[in-house]
Amino acid sequence: MNARTAKNAKDAGTAMDDSERELLEEALRKTMTTAGPGDGDRRTLDSALADLGWPEMLAEEPATAVRAVFRLLGETGAHAPVLNDVLLHEAGRPLGDTVPMPYAGGLWVSWERDAVTGLGGVDPDLPLRVLPAPGAPVALALGRQALGWWLLGTGHAMLALARRHVLDRHQFGRPLASFQALRHKLAETLVALEGAEATLVGADGDLSSLLAKAATGRAALIAARHCQQALGGTGFTAEHELHRHVKRALVLDGLLGSARELTREAGLAIASRGTAPRLIQL
Repeated sequence: MNARTAKNAKDAGTAMDDSERELLEEALRKTMTTAGPGDGDRRTLDSALADLGWPEMLAEEPATAVRAVFRLLGETGAHAPVLNDVLLHEAGRPLGDTVPMPYAGGLWVSWERDAVTGLGGVDPDLPLRVLPAPGAPVALALGRQALGWWLLGTGHAMLALARRHVLDRHQFGRPLASFQALRHKLAETLVALEGAEATLVGADGDLSSLLAKAATGRAALIAARHCQQALGGTGFTAEHELHRHVKRALVLDGLLGSARELTREAGLAIASRGTAPRLIQL
């Protein structure tokens, strides 16, 4: 398969069709699953995304590029500093630099491109550095959509791990999947993720992107809570993948505004206007 299928389509002046998107996602998934948590692997992934045509796709089809790349980052557990590129693109600046990003609690952080190791915190794999508050605000709508797809991907990854566990394990002579309480928790997780995806698909402005980020953050936290309960102590072990996705969801929820903060911000914005705008044309 030609890994630059999407870029070639754009060079020819045509939009990607469904088959080209499938080829692109296949190439992205293969690239991300071969990248490990180490810094060298992260830089390799950053370079590999560039080779796949990430800058060109972001310039020509930002919604498609963001959805494909960030959802797969969530599903595979990989990470790369490409959120910087999304914010730079939205600001009309050249890619490749870093951008100050607001974080929950009034903090500002930088997602470092060349850090040797993670800088601590809940998810030490993510090289985030606390910064002084910048003087100028940054445009956040497309970045919030990107994080929404990332949170959605990691939420589905957690649900898949929990589903596999309850289907494979038995208790009292019955599969865990037969217990109604567990079935309800996983069903609630799926409903939250599907609802959050609907908000992302319809997001095309500042307020709708803010609400989509809030919805996906909430859904990912629901997934973390319910899937951890489904796996029990197994989910806490270093050998199991779940704890990495849980930590990732906790960190990403806070980036560019947490679900709780964004919900409050949206409520204040609507109250100040006195009306609720139509977010999606049906």
